[in-house]
Amino acid sequence: MEGSWTMVATAILFLSFLLVLFRFFGSSRRKCSGGRANETSLPLGAQGWPLVGETLEFISCAYTDQPETFMDKRRRMYGKVFKSHIFGSPTIVSTDEEVSRSILQGDSNTFVPSYPKSLTILMGESSILLINGYLQRRIHGLIGSFLKSPNLKAQITREMQKFVQESMESWDEDRLIYIQDETKKIAFQVLVKALISLDPGEEMEFLRKQFQEFIAGLMSLPINLPGTRLYKSLQAKKKMVKLVQKIIEAKKKDESCKVPKDVAELLLSENVADEIISDNMIDLMIPGEDSVPVLITLAIKYLSDCPAALQQLSEENMKLKNRKDQTGEELIWSDYLSLPFTQTVITETLRLGNIINGVMRKAMKDVQIKGGYVIPKGWCVFTYFRSVHLDENLYDSPHKFNPWRWQDRDTSGCSFTPFGGGQRLCPGLDLARLEASIFIHHFVTQFKWTAEDDSIVNFPTVRMKNKMPVRVKRRSSQQAFSLESKLNSEGSCKQ
Repeated sequence: MEGSWTMVATAILFLSFLLVLFRFFGSSRRKCSGGRANETSLPLGAQGWPLVGETLEFISCAYTDQPETFMDKRRRMYGKVFKSHIFGSPTIVSTDEEVSRSILQGDSNTFVPSYPKSLTILMGESSILLINGYLQRRIHGLIGSFLKSPNLKAQITREMQKFVQESMESWDEDRLIYIQDETKKIAFQVLVKALISLDPGEEMEFLRKQFQEFIAGLMSLPINLPGTRLYKSLQAKKKMVKLVQKIIEAKKKDESCKVPKDVAELLLSENVADEIISDNMIDLMIPGEDSVPVLITLAIKYLSDCPAALQQLSEENMKLKNRKDQTGEELIWSDYLSLPFTQTVITETLRLGNIINGVMRKAMKDVQIKGGYVIPKGWCVFTYFRSVHLDENLYDSPHKFNPWRWQDRDTSGCSFTPFGGGQRLCPGLDLARLEASIFIHHFVTQFKWTAEDDSIVNFPTVRMKNKMPVRVKRRSSQQAFSLESKLNSEGSCKQ
């Protein structure tokens, strides 16, 4: 009886919190719903409870190890595209790969980003995540081209190798190493170097500390009063912007900056306004804290659970290491990206891990989609990547880690969108693969490890519950790579 009352009380408190949340986020009918839609033109679906809609069920599923069950239930009832009401907004949900791709490829005349109010406040109006039209295309194109350049890939490789080696040299045997923490530190330093050429030191530590404070408020109540989470995050961003602006001023005075060696210098050379540069340098640091470290951590998690994949990947990387050791050549960026099985492991990690579950857009006009349905002007649309990546009609045994599925499969189709798509495709996707490849190579060629029990948390962001603890043991320089038992690819991986 006491337990039942506790559950009821908890539910009431949570519901009250959500009501306040929806009110402050301002994403209800005022923000994301236009005029009354013609019900006959809408996909099937349910709106749920007044104001709250279906959010409670969505969140309760999101906290499980299979958050896609919310979508799967409705897909069976209504089809792959259906209407719902989540986070205070009437929403069209797409779990159809073709519909999602068309939405992602839409321009600013059809769809614009839709984010929680706290995030839009923290990012600012000039953020690449929020701007639209010509300015967005220009900045996105400049950054994307720079991040794909061979020169930057060479620089990233040198920096990543340096930071990985420095980190791994400090790892004591039989001590717990938390992969998620280690990769966050490394990836953040590498990315900041590429953005503003800042080296490790006091300013880097200051930036990291303030960034942690900043990112904590991205999904907070949008109340900007002293003491609130949003206020603290905004103050942290001001401190970071001040530091970045100081660095930008120094770059403008440095006459030796003829060829851009970082993103800030590139944008300066293209006469982009200083305030746009400084704001976006902060926003572009997020992958160094979130997506890249999580990608690497999940790869280690899946490999730990799949001895056959670990064996094949380790043999591939050890072969590369031995060849380079014999010739005395240094590893370059193309070496890492040319490891075929390592790349299939990264691809499968992106598919199964779903670091980005999906994206939300707002329709700027009535948009007709597959099946003759209409997304009404002002409605939100949620393209849910996870359901596509785990669709049994698209992937055999979709919940099983199986990198071999990618050996003869193209990754360019609309059924695989881990980095989004269209004009807002993640510009750093190549670097994410490169950084993951470098870390994995040095980890498997230098260490054997035993993973402690841990689980994946999928909401509000994907991460490891216990930060992926492992106990490592160094390989001797003469030690030939071997496993106690060699397993084939069938039935050897945990699901």
